[in-house]
Amino acid sequence: MSDPATLHTLLDRLEVPWEEGAREGETVVTLPGEHKLRTVVSLHVGKRALELRAFVIRNPDERHGDVHRFLLRRSLRLPGLGYAVDAAGDVYVTARVPLAGLDEQTVDELLGGVLAACDEPFDELLRIGFWTSIRREW
Repeated sequence: MSDPATLHTLLDRLEVPWEEGAREGETVVTLPGEHKLRTVVSLHVGKRALELRAFVIRNPDERHGDVHRFLLRRSLRLPGLGYAVDAAGDVYVTARVPLAGLDEQTVDELLGGVLAACDEPFDELLRIGFWTSIRREW
């Protein structure tokens, strides 16, 4: 795979809806969740690798260290994925996968891993990082 059209074909075969992203070579998919309503995933086809980025949760209001420790422990179980924090403190799942050998099964496993990494821990991340705000809303 060396161009977005090949990625689009793989996504079509997997019946994953996609749209063109804002950047050249970027494709955006939206995955439905159970805990988190949806996960938006940016897939960027570069010269040698497919780069992936998905928003998990905004910068926690409290207990940053506990949130980061929780995510680092989960990272040990993520196949080819990792958590990252941007300059604003927002949390993302990221991956960089070589284009050589990227096929339908790999894309399927990658998107499944992203959904698990973003959706499964969502309630616990809210509890750890936003508990005071949640209690105030009740």
